[in-house]
Amino acid sequence: MTTRITFGDSDETSGELALPVGSGKSGGVLLFHEWWGVVDHIRSLLDRLAAAGFVALCPDLFHGKTTQDADEAGKMMGALDWSNAMRDIASAATALRKHERCNGKIGVIGFCMGGALALGTATKLRDLSAVVAFYGVPGPEYSDWSQVTAPVLAHFARRDQWAKPELAEAIQLDITARGGKMDLHLYDSDHAFANDTRPEVHDPEATKLAWQRSMDFLHGHLD
Repeated sequence: MTTRITFGDSDETSGELALPVGSGKSGGVLLFHEWWGVVDHIRSLLDRLAAAGFVALCPDLFHGKTTQDADEAGKMMGALDWSNAMRDIASAATALRKHERCNGKIGVIGFCMGGALALGTATKLRDLSAVVAFYGVPGPEYSDWSQVTAPVLAHFARRDQWAKPELAEAIQLDITARGGKMDLHLYDSDHAFANDTRPEVHDPEATKLAWQRSMDFLHGHLD
């Protein structure tokens, strides 16, 4: 069960929070949503992260706007001001780190647009402990891979015509050439294969494997 919280300097800066059972401290995970906004699918992912033992927060980068229409979603994504989004993300990271249930370690995970934001955040926030990106590539302003200090795990689809696998491979080469760490997994699937609300592209086996890899990775760096 997620709850809506506000953080930062404005009541408009808000997100959905899910907590693990118990009262102990756990690693914190920022979840970055897809171009649909903070919809029920995203809330289900927050619940899954909490069930896996993480304090999970999804900052609402569209400030309440959601859609089920791909054309409108594309417009919403295109209108996103990334500099403002990064400020929201930084505020969310601060709020998550200060949460009474968080152990102070923060990781990020994102899907599609959120995957691009996860990689972009890795170039801007210096105190991340782990980065997980699903099929998303940021623009040039957020692609200075020399600034990445956290270990990265990336999941991309071989049949993806947007977040193409060769783009992910180039990022991996750049990060590792600079002494960083990035594990890349390619799946014989389509873009958005991990979204179980989209049966036309969802790949259950790939999703199960990618999710388990992600949980193992996050626990390895956040516990």
